[in-house]
Amino acid sequence: MAQRPKNPEPRPQPRLYLITPAIVEAETFALTLELALSAGDVAAVLLRLAPADERSQINRIKAIAPLVQRHDAALLVDGHTALIARSGADGAHLSGIDAITDALAKLKPDWIVGAGGLANRHDAMSAAEGGADYVMFGEPDEQGVRPSFEAVLERVTWWAEVFEAPCVAYAGSLDEIVRLVEAGADFIALGDWLWNDPQNITRTIAATVPLLRLPETAA
Repeated sequence: MAQRPKNPEPRPQPRLYLITPAIVEAETFALTLELALSAGDVAAVLLRLAPADERSQINRIKAIAPLVQRHDAALLVDGHTALIARSGADGAHLSGIDAITDALAKLKPDWIVGAGGLANRHDAMSAAEGGADYVMFGEPDEQGVRPSFEAVLERVTWWAEVFEAPCVAYAGSLDEIVRLVEAGADFIALGDWLWNDPQNITRTIAATVPLLRLPETAA
């Protein structure tokens, strides 16, 4: 998930960023994740973990990391900063500026640090200035509540026009992807709704391919 030059020519093709459910049985979920990774251009996977003891959490990460990395994607762990060095993950994603700032001090420059749960523009700018590798807009909070889609579009557009750090935009459905790409998102995040129907994951990922095409290259 590399930094981009401001207003590059040509603009890089947006890629997918997958957010897993809270994982209990990593080996079982790996079968489903393999289908998703094989079906499209995935840049990163954000692994969410169900509550467990530290050793169980590390073992879950170790079960998923090689699979993701074999597909040339980065494995990020949601929170759990202290586990990154021992688990084989590529980095962590944190929510809220305090947690982000703490992770930046502990993990950079060796690991990726992603920034989400950004309450306002100031927090987003502070995260990027502190060294976050990307900012995320539009993801649900712990209660499953998202900002309005128009608010997410506004934030993505503002970011893409001004800042170099990549922007991940959360899409609540396939229908939102085109407008997020047009707004300037570098990565499109797909969350829980992707995994709700395991039989259709390959079809859903494949359906994103034309939606991710940049406006000037869409046929």
